[in-house]
Amino acid sequence: MKEASLMAAQLMAASMRTAPKAAGKDFLEIVIITEEKELLKISEKMKDYACNSSKEAYWHRDAANIADCHALVLVGLKRFVTSGYDCGGCGYPTCGEFSKNRISKEKEMGYSGPHCTMRMMDIGVALSSAAKVAGLLNIDNRVQQRVGAAARALNLIDAEVAMGIPIGVFGKSPFHDRPAAKY
Repeated sequence: MKEASLMAAQLMAASMRTAPKAAGKDFLEIVIITEEKELLKISEKMKDYACNSSKEAYWHRDAANIADCHALVLVGLKRFVTSGYDCGGCGYPTCGEFSKNRISKEKEMGYSGPHCTMRMMDIGVALSSAAKVAGLLNIDNRVQQRVGAAARALNLIDAEVAMGIPIGVFGKSPFHDRPAAKY
């Protein structure tokens, strides 16, 4: 089953790479993690973060998913870059003004920011494309935000913002109908 998960992860990464992106420019970082040791490191980092969060139980719940998955597909925005659309979604009238006035902040247990709205949508479209591929292959999966923060902290993905999709082949998906542990 682990081999099937690895093949699915590779197809999911391909789907992320070819997903539509703002202005047709690709700034995504995509990483596949299959080594059990690395998955356990991420899970432990998520547990470390849990006690500092108002959502502690959810960190533990998601950490258990990472410890049990067969593979993890991560996607992130490698660096700050605007789309050039001047859409105003960032709060500035032009991309140039956003770039000039942006004050990057790093959030512990999270990401840097702010970022271009269109680039954040690039990540969302990539995640959706990958989850679709997993679904078509009947591979259990779930998009997770917290795993990206832990993977970044462990330098497993070179990205300012990251999210991930743990996957596996199970008799019943551990990624859904998950009661949050009480901590």
